[in-house]
Amino acid sequence: MRLPDLEAWAIFAAVAEHRSFSGAAEAIGLSKATVSKAVARLEAHLDQSLFHRTSRRLALTESGRPLADHARRIVAEATAAEEAARSAAAAPAGRIRLAAPMSFGITNIAPIVADFLAEHPAIEIELHLSDSRVDIVAEGFDVALRIGDLADSSLRARRLCAIQAHIVAAPAYLAHYGEPMTPADLGRHRVLGYANVPGPWRFRGPDGADLSIRTAGPLMANSGDALVPSLLAGLGISRLPEFIIGPHLASGALVPILKDWSPSATALHLLTPPSALRPARVEALIAFLTDRLRSLPVPHADDLRESAG
Repeated sequence: MRLPDLEAWAIFAAVAEHRSFSGAAEAIGLSKATVSKAVARLEAHLDQSLFHRTSRRLALTESGRPLADHARRIVAEATAAEEAARSAAAAPAGRIRLAAPMSFGITNIAPIVADFLAEHPAIEIELHLSDSRVDIVAEGFDVALRIGDLADSSLRARRLCAIQAHIVAAPAYLAHYGEPMTPADLGRHRVLGYANVPGPWRFRGPDGADLSIRTAGPLMANSGDALVPSLLAGLGISRLPEFIIGPHLASGALVPILKDWSPSATALHLLTPPSALRPARVEALIAFLTDRLRSLPVPHADDLRESAG
């Protein structure tokens, strides 16, 4: 049996990451000629081109794109295996790439990261905050936190905690337009929408029945925080998580509506690439995040208003 050319796969992963033979060569400490020969060797073995080459641009071919993901996994598993073989007494060290939603990341993850770094001074974290879903494998993230449904079946996932959401409006909006009594009434109201969760709003009624309602309104944004000023100005109704609107619920600036109808349940999940091997530093962060986020308080709106009073 012919063994795989692991060196060529690793060099291919570096070229795919840097989109440059010279950039990859500099990053991994090899000559450009060695890098070029390794990629050519791998292409010959696979009998297919991995890159489109021009004088100005280097891009993965249709065949090269999925193989680049495999190459990254090979390098990641080899790196994790080497780190696991090192002394268990050594303190975890190195860089971790962590992705999280923007608003939740600022209010909840950034403080946890600060505490983690204080306990692990040899670890560095690159924190990427965005409400858009990242491709964890292709973009090289070690850990990602995601709120909502999980579509990436190849990723390893664990549920950490529930995320409470409310249908809310300002008292001024309700005074002007009236309060919807059932989800069906939302079709006659101005709804401020969250672009990253498209499609109909789903509810579960007091009798356990499920209901889907399509909504429309004057504003659609890819950030929940961006909807808040329009909500407070009485311009519409929205569905937002408590970590964004909690203070406004507590003050009474926003009030929950349709309280007998529960929005579709959502949760916070921790995702990692499919490899079972992870560096010690990543395992340490996962344990820290899991411990802190599983105990994250998720107060109900009524509790918030009581504490404000």
